[in-house]
Amino acid sequence: MIGSLGRPALHLGRRLFDLVLPPRCKKCGALVVEDDGLCAECWSAVTFLGPPWCDRCGLPFDYDVGAGALCGDCVRGASLFELARSALAYDDACREMILRFKHGGDETLSRLFARWMAIAGAELFAEPAVIVPVPLHPWRRIRRRFNQSALLAAELSRLTGLADDPLSLVRVKRTPSQGGLGKSARTLNVRGAFAVDPGRRERIAGRRIILVDDVWTSGATAEACIRACRKAGSGPVSLLTVARVM
Repeated sequence: MIGSLGRPALHLGRRLFDLVLPPRCKKCGALVVEDDGLCAECWSAVTFLGPPWCDRCGLPFDYDVGAGALCGDCVRGASLFELARSALAYDDACREMILRFKHGGDETLSRLFARWMAIAGAELFAEPAVIVPVPLHPWRRIRRRFNQSALLAAELSRLTGLADDPLSLVRVKRTPSQGGLGKSARTLNVRGAFAVDPGRRERIAGRRIILVDDVWTSGATAEACIRACRKAGSGPVSLLTVARVM
């Protein structure tokens, strides 16, 4: 525990650190007031998602059509998730940040993204659940040095108090990148690619799952993960991502 004399020293140390390395916008690098934030210009360019939206998948509506309204896909029951939420629309304003996080090794962006995700997915955290990241194949994780979805899950666990489980859901088949593939090809590409570790099934059996990923494109990866979780006896699975391709 930090004593009363220690707090002023820590505050002074932080002030001195900020003088040497002042906080900068996570998108453009402009000086900002606090770490892990955006400047006003970059903030205003980002498209945050929120109501009015589909009550099940979070697809934004142009106008409020009433409580509990569903989009066409959700009316048809086209998806396996219980609920899905995304913090941002995937567009030019956020693409560079997400690619820098996913492929450029900027792990610090997980803190900013997780804060936005915690707001967008607040209703998902209202009941007990375990936060499960979409896994990478071991070879891809070695090449990237980290699993970006696992970083997001760990940050969300810290923010919400819910446990994260980065080990139970595993990628059992190495597949080509989904980039450039259409929806049907994406679905075939990840078919059978995920499974729950047999030795850890009791950790998710009957539990509500919040599946975490960076970008929701076609939903093929998420649905393959959901199938694996449900096959292993999990409860309902919801999806939470940083961004969604609109």
